Amino acid sequence: METLAKGIALAGCGIGAGLALIAGIGPGIGEGNAVAKALEAIGRQPECKSSVQSTMFVGCAIAETTGIYGFVTGLLLIFVAPGMFLNRL
Repeated sequence: METLAKGIALAGCGIGAGLALIAGIGPGIGEGNAVAKALEAIGRQPECKSSVQSTMFVGCAIAETTGIYGFVTGLLLIFVAPGMFLNRL
């Protein structure tokens, strides 16, 4: 019974880590759209390049935090959580 519980705990950690790492897709799409729209705005009005660029960089930095949180959560589920679960079983 203990082996089954360990297997279920490890499977749960693996599935959770995979789902957490999927969080990197959203920031990639969002940042790509932001850069595309910024380039479009700069192409239409080149004189406001600096304000568009600075706003784009801040927006990309904020969007990237979602991916970083997902990545850190995935790493914790892969390397930290199995040891915690297996020591308790």
